[in-house]
Amino acid sequence: MDRLSRITVTGGKGFLGQHLIEKLKSRGYQNISIADLPEYNLVDVKGVHKMYAELKPQIVIHLAARVGGIGFNQANPATLFYENAMMGIQLMHEAYSHQVEKFVALGTICAYPKFTPTPFREDDIWNGYPEETNAPYGLAKKMMLVQSQAYRQQYGFNSIFLLPVNLYGPGDNFSFRSSHVIPALIRKFHLANLLSSDNFAAIRRDFIRNGDGQIEMEGKEFSVQDDSPDENLLTILHNYGISFGQQFLSDVSVHTKKPNKREKEVVVEIWGTGQATREFFYVEDAAEAIVLAAEQYNKSEPVNIGAGFEISIRELVDMLSGLMGFTGRVEWNTSKPDGQPRRMLDTRKAVQEFGFKSSTGFEEGLRKTIDWYKSQK
Repeated sequence: MDRLSRITVTGGKGFLGQHLIEKLKSRGYQNISIADLPEYNLVDVKGVHKMYAELKPQIVIHLAARVGGIGFNQANPATLFYENAMMGIQLMHEAYSHQVEKFVALGTICAYPKFTPTPFREDDIWNGYPEETNAPYGLAKKMMLVQSQAYRQQYGFNSIFLLPVNLYGPGDNFSFRSSHVIPALIRKFHLANLLSSDNFAAIRRDFIRNGDGQIEMEGKEFSVQDDSPDENLLTILHNYGISFGQQFLSDVSVHTKKPNKREKEVVVEIWGTGQATREFFYVEDAAEAIVLAAEQYNKSEPVNIGAGFEISIRELVDMLSGLMGFTGRVEWNTSKPDGQPRRMLDTRKAVQEFGFKSSTGFEEGLRKTIDWYKSQK
C-alpha cells in the first residue's frame, strides 16, 4: 500500500474510524477520505455510487456498521441485518466494479457460533449458529467473508476480512441506548458517583451530552433539560438501573424520592449473571492491527485481531467499580440475558501473517477510557 494511495475509510467519523485515520496519518499516508453519514448513505446503492464517483478510492477500509449492545440487538434485529448486509455487499461489489486495488472488510466476533471452543480459531467460524441476540448482525457481517472469497476466486479481486473482538477506549459510544458493556458500565458508575454526592447539575449535563435523557415510564414522558427537576432525573436514572435504596426494586416510587442520609446507598443494576466472559481490545491497538493488515495481508481467509485474554463480566464490574471509586452496591438482574457464554480469540494468525500483537494492558486501557469520559463537559 503506497503512502500516496487514495484511501477511503467508511465510518471514518466513528469511534474506530477516528483512531484509524490518526494511525494512518502517523504512518505517512496523505490521501485519506471519509465516507460516512450524512454525506454518504452507504445502505442505499445511490450513496455507494456517489462515494466511488466522488472519492475515487484505490483502497477501501470498510468500518461503517450499525451496532449496539444486547438490548439494542434484541429490539432491532431486522435493522441490524439489513443495513449491515446492504452496506457490505454493495461496497465490495462496487469496489470490484471500480477496480479498487484492495478492500479491507471489518467483520465481528459476533459471527462466531454460540458455543465455539475458546479461544476462537478462524477455522471454527462455520461450525454452528451465532448466539441468538447477535445472529442478525453477525451473519450480515459474515456475508462479506463469503463475498470476499467468492470474488477472489472468480475475479481475482483483492479483499481481506478481519475479525475484531469487542473494542473500547476514548471516544467510544456511551449512550445507554446503543453502547457496549465497557462504556455502559463506566457511565453507570460515573452517574452513580454523581448521584451519591447529589451532583444533579453534572447528571443533567451528562444526559444532555449523550442525548438519551428521554424516556417513557408508566405512561408518562420524562426528559432531561437544563431546568428539569431532580425527581425527573431520579426517574430516568432508575430506568437505566441507577437508584437509591436498600434493595433494587421495580417500584419506581421507592427510588425517585430523595432519601434521608441513612438511605443514601446507591444501587447499580447490571444485566445477566456476570458469568459470561469477554475479551476486550483497546481501540488504538485495533487501528494498528488494521493498518498492518492493509499493508501486508493479501488473502481471503479470515484473521482474528484482539488482545488474547478473557475476563468475566463479574470480574470486569469489580475492576471498574474499584477504578472508579464506587462505594454503593451492584445488583445482578438475572432475568436479563448474558449473551454468548464465552468469548476469546486465538490471535496467533495475526502475529504470523502481519506481525500484530496487542500492546496495551487492560487496566491501562480502562484508566485511559475512564479519564477521557470524565474529562468530557
